[in-house]
Amino acid sequence: MAKFSHSVLFLAAALCFVSAVSCEDFKVHGMVYCDTCLAGFETRVTEYMSGANVTLECRDREGGHLTYTGNGVTDKTGGYTILVDGDHEEEVCQVVLTESPRSDCTRKIPGRSVGRVAITANNGIQEPVRFVNSLGFLKDEPLEVCGEVIAELGLTPEDIMV
Repeated sequence: MAKFSHSVLFLAAALCFVSAVSCEDFKVHGMVYCDTCLAGFETRVTEYMSGANVTLECRDREGGHLTYTGNGVTDKTGGYTILVDGDHEEEVCQVVLTESPRSDCTRKIPGRSVGRVAITANNGIQEPVRFVNSLGFLKDEPLEVCGEVIAELGLTPEDIMV
């Protein structure tokens, strides 16, 4: 009887280990927008983009060699999800804007075209979902309402990127 209970405990422990290892798949979520005021950040008149392409790139820390890639396309809300296989604790991962679907909003916003993301289960985050800061493109010409939008934020046109 003792051998049976030890075998059951060993099997249970093995199943727990296997299920923990197989759970190391992640989902990376983010948003892509068109900065309609050329502000460099999201405003109340920001337009979220459907059909924008993004790429997840993971690189080794020492040589910077590409070790993993994944692609995503935004939905009608401007959101994307990239499924990621495995844990990438020893790598630097980031989501990069690759293509805008809009001809009037194609310039990447400096500092908002790449977003870092930690893809590991060894960082205290229990859920397999990882979020990336919103990424954006600049509209060719600002909307007419942008002066009012910027003033509502307590800023002047000199305070924004234009």
